[in-house]
Amino acid sequence: MKTGTLPSRQRCPQAKGLESIEPLVRSVEETPDPIPTTITGTIPSWINGSFLRNGPGKFEFGKDRYTHWFDGMAMMHRFHICEGNVTYSSRFLRSDSYISNSEKNRIVVSEFGTLAMPDPCKNIFARFFSRFQVPKATDNASVNFVKYKGDYYVSTETNYMRRVDPQSLETKEKVDWSQYIAVNSATAHPHYDREGATYNMGNSYGKSGFFYNVIRVPPPGEKATEDSADLDGAKVICSIRAAEPRKPSYFHSFVMSENYIVFIEQPIKLDLLKFMLYRIQGKSFHKVMTWDPQYETIFHLVDRHTGKQSEVKYRAAPMFTLHQINAFEEDGFLVMDMCCGDDGEVIGDFTLENLRRGPGEEMDKFYNSLCRNLPRRYVLPLTVDEQTPLDQNLVTLHKYTATAKKTKPREVYMTHEELHDDELLQYGGLEFPQINYNQYNGRPYRYFYSCGFGHVFADSLLKMDVHTKELKVWRYPGLYPSEPVFVASPKATEEDDGVVLSVIVTPREEKSTFLLVLDAKTFTELGRAEVPVTIPFGTHGVFNEMG
Repeated sequence: MKTGTLPSRQRCPQAKGLESIEPLVRSVEETPDPIPTTITGTIPSWINGSFLRNGPGKFEFGKDRYTHWFDGMAMMHRFHICEGNVTYSSRFLRSDSYISNSEKNRIVVSEFGTLAMPDPCKNIFARFFSRFQVPKATDNASVNFVKYKGDYYVSTETNYMRRVDPQSLETKEKVDWSQYIAVNSATAHPHYDREGATYNMGNSYGKSGFFYNVIRVPPPGEKATEDSADLDGAKVICSIRAAEPRKPSYFHSFVMSENYIVFIEQPIKLDLLKFMLYRIQGKSFHKVMTWDPQYETIFHLVDRHTGKQSEVKYRAAPMFTLHQINAFEEDGFLVMDMCCGDDGEVIGDFTLENLRRGPGEEMDKFYNSLCRNLPRRYVLPLTVDEQTPLDQNLVTLHKYTATAKKTKPREVYMTHEELHDDELLQYGGLEFPQINYNQYNGRPYRYFYSCGFGHVFADSLLKMDVHTKELKVWRYPGLYPSEPVFVASPKATEEDDGVVLSVIVTPREEKSTFLLVLDAKTFTELGRAEVPVTIPFGTHGVFNEMG
């Protein structure tokens, strides 16, 4: 059996003797006023801006505890870098969820994996009937920092975002997508074009069915004088009907090239009937998602400029993807690179109970049960019509081993190319990919940066050359890096001229976090800024050049 056909979990080595990461999922205090850091090595003086990070930072209120890691209250972090010096500050997002929970000193707003219990002060009838109300979506936006029309927002995957001040980390107004366009949610991974427009995807459901919608928010116009959220001009440019109206797919991101958007309908399914019942039965959201590999993966191709959906359905074997790496057009093909797994059971597993398991056997067992995500390349033929022959490989670009065959009219079946060598397997696969986005997103590129997963949380930083599949690695025992973010040097002439930033945390010592700065080309350490605070393991981040 070829290694490529084994599930990714079996191809990566089994872990033995993993340490506890419990300290990385403990509640912490905020640091609202910037504090200095201790620099070792050198931070290049040309870096001028703020590295902004998001993630859960508070896991209980009073006696109530959250169940799932994603449920923790959003905490924003800012490393401000200027002339070789770095300061650090952090603030909890003052979401409605955070404020209500704080006032009542208990969990009153349901999150992804934690159902708020009925108010103990209500009488038995009121408590019984409160179970039949659909809970309001949370505005605990703990996944990412995103930009619309020049303003920063923090985002999760509900219909609510929060505008924030990227300098002071002050929470501003709550924004409800459904007040602007007919969607019930939006992802925390929008794409940006070179004109400054933002694209995203959101769900909508009603009498006519369940739809995945491509959203476009125009570039910033003349800035209005009042300081307020502005999503005016946002519109749905394409609505894609769900293949299974009662079992739509979960999605976390989407593909964008210079002329196309691709939505991947994957077999992680949301059971809408269960969704209606879960409140009555007292089950939480993450129980509503199931991995259903009887369904194939469907790629829906949309023209980004006209919003027209291709009539051709591109299919592939069941897989799931959370994060895209890049996509570009080449000689009539769309090349799409993404991190993929072949077992989507994983999302519900990140409960705090699992993450807080003891070292050794307990932790090994949990880690070894998780899927390993690996980078893949799919090559989609853009011109498929009546004349296209059946059952032969349409991918004529010889440097790619991915295939695409027309199986019947308006249907193409694709197989992927592994975008890595076996060397990657010893690092546990990879996730949280980042590229030189400003210059290379949607265009042919050579490098991406990511986290290796030799533990439940990332324990290495990787640089992948997609031409040669060679890796460069930064890895030290006991150190857990965040998603690496690339910052180009001001006079850059090559794709990897610049630095990679990552926040490094450790469960081995209190208050010993640091911002790591790597030379992106050599992937060696230039300097670090140590900060005497404890930061929990986080999600995503961005570099804000103005700050």
